[in-house]
Amino acid sequence: MLAFDEELSGYDLKKWADWSIRFFYWSPSFSQVYSELKKLEKHGYVTSRVQNDDGVRGRRLYKITEPGTAAVRRWSNEAPIDPPVLKHGVMLRIWLGHLNKPDRLKEILREHIEYVVSMQARAAADARGAEAEPAWAYSQIVLRWSERYYAAERDLAEQLIADIDDAEDILGQAKTGGGAGFPKPAPGVWRQVEQQVERHEAGPD
Repeated sequence: MLAFDEELSGYDLKKWADWSIRFFYWSPSFSQVYSELKKLEKHGYVTSRVQNDDGVRGRRLYKITEPGTAAVRRWSNEAPIDPPVLKHGVMLRIWLGHLNKPDRLKEILREHIEYVVSMQARAAADARGAEAEPAWAYSQIVLRWSERYYAAERDLAEQLIADIDDAEDILGQAKTGGGAGFPKPAPGVWRQVEQQVERHEAGPD
């Protein structure tokens, strides 16, 4: 954010992150923002000054340096392309669906859908807001991507609600005897599946 060459406070950076990069990366806490700013200043990538207005306690403003801009440019152009890290708590709970009731799983997904719909709307609103500043042209297209991402997440969650019934049918067919519980997989079966997949991916010799 400092690479847009504006002098900003830690508070400014946190608020800017909340309406921009949090849709596709993550929004740091205030403590993380300030600790990173101190590190950047120590390495000469930013400078800071205290601004005092009308006797109010001053706030520290940070500005990127030429070496800082060069470092961001170098990272953006040359860093290895890291695969996205997906940490999806809702999917983990569905994966453990045998420990829950189908109706409860559907409730969890509906709550998740409410969240992603709100994120989709917020990303759309922030993308429209970014239209006012030509320098944010690339920021805007990423916000538009975020809007489409959350729309797709909504569709996937809605499909998963229907898929829960299919999973219950499979489990129902696997149960044997009156009052039989969740059918436990045979010990080590996951390893057999893993080996089968690896052989399939390796292809014919």
